[in-house]
Parts: sequence; C-alpha cells; structure tokens
Amino acid sequence: MADEQAIPEKTLADLEESRRELESLTYTIAHDLRAPLRTIEGFARALSEDCGERLDEDGRRYLQHVLDAAQRMSGMLEGLLGLARIHQAEFHPVPLEISYIARDILERLRAAEPARAIDVSIADNIAAKADPTLLTAALAVLLQNAWKFTRGREPARIELGVRPGTPPVYFVRDNGVGFDMRYASKLFAPFQRLHSEREFAGVGIGLAAAHRIIRRHGGRIWAEATPDGGACFNFTLQEGPQS
Repeated sequence: MADEQAIPEKTLADLEESRRELESLTYTIAHDLRAPLRTIEGFARALSEDCGERLDEDGRRYLQHVLDAAQRMSGMLEGLLGLARIHQAEFHPVPLEISYIARDILERLRAAEPARAIDVSIADNIAAKADPTLLTAALAVLLQNAWKFTRGREPARIELGVRPGTPPVYFVRDNGVGFDMRYASKLFAPFQRLHSEREFAGVGIGLAAAHRIIRRHGGRIWAEATPDGGACFNFTLQEGPQS
C-alpha cells in the first residue's frame, strides 16, 4: 500500500514543480519583453509625431495599427505578470465581510460612470474567510464584468448574494448580454474572449485571474448564462489554499 500511495504523491509533486517552473518562465518572458516593446512603441510614436505629416493616408493608418498592437501587447504582458503574481503573493486568510467589499467596489464604479442607471442588490452580512487582497481582486473582476456587460440595459441589474451550503456558494448575477454556454470552457483561460473587443474593451485576463484566486483559496468558480439573458458567476471558498 505504501508504494501505491507514494506514486500519486510523487506525481502530484512533479506536477506542482512543473507548474512552478512554467509560472516562473512565464513571468520572466513577460517581464523581459516589456523593454523591447516599449522601444517599438516609443519609436512608432516618435515617427508619428515627427514625420506623420510626410506620410500618406495609408502610411498613417499602418503606423496607427503598429501603435494599437503595441498597446494591446503591453496590456497582455501586464496581464501575464499579474497572473504570475497571484501565486507569488502571500496568502493570509482572515474573516471578511464580502458585502462591504462589494459595495466599495461598486461605489467606485458608480463614481466613474455616474450617469448609468443600475439597480444594485447586495445581500447584507455576507461573510467569508479569505485573503483580503486576493478576494477583493477577484470580486472586482466579477463586479466590473457585470458592470461592463450590462451596458445598454435599461435598467441594468447586478446582484451579489450567497446560497447556504457546505461550502456556501457566493454569486454575482447580472442581466447583461450573457453568452452561449457551449463556450463556457473558454471563460477562465487567459486571453479567451466570448465578445469582440469592439463591443467590450479588455484583453481577456480578468476571469483567468479570478479563477486562480479562487483556486488558491481551495474553491471553484463556474458560470451560468444565456445569450442576451444575463450571466451568473458562482464561486466557493475553502480555508486551505490550493495550488
């Protein structure tokens, strides 16, 4: 029996080591690519400012494509660095009031777009034991997405609540554009988008970060949605961290 138990333990240890090596490589590559990318963007801007008037319409359009691509790549690199930092960050779970954190996030979103009409419902006294920095980041992703994907709804609705159980299931629900559940497996992978960037801005890194944060807490996250019928993101939390 001892030998049979040692095999999966060794396999898990090898997988964990491989994961850490991949995280380290990803961080190093993303970090080191920022310098040449800044050089490309800097010279493209200089060319636009100093020589733009000498370029014809096609030349200016091509140069703008270069600048747009550089900015997008910069956002993607920062996203990769952020994902790597989730596993590097210290993990200190403490009792938290999720309701308070969510209200603070939504107040800042309202301050940025005061003209939007949004019906917000946050259940009182939603509690959890979690790392405050990491969980706040995950909640910000879910609430910012709900805020973004309800744009154009009159009125938009965002709800945060909890369903009792072992463990409890926390959820963020909205009446936004939703998505086709056939593509739900793509949601939590980096740079996977179910809506075009023209419709909704972003590089597609937020849900990947939220997924890693929830897993770091030993929980899981999943979504339910219908096209043009809103979405509901559910997650659980455990006290012990998970890689």
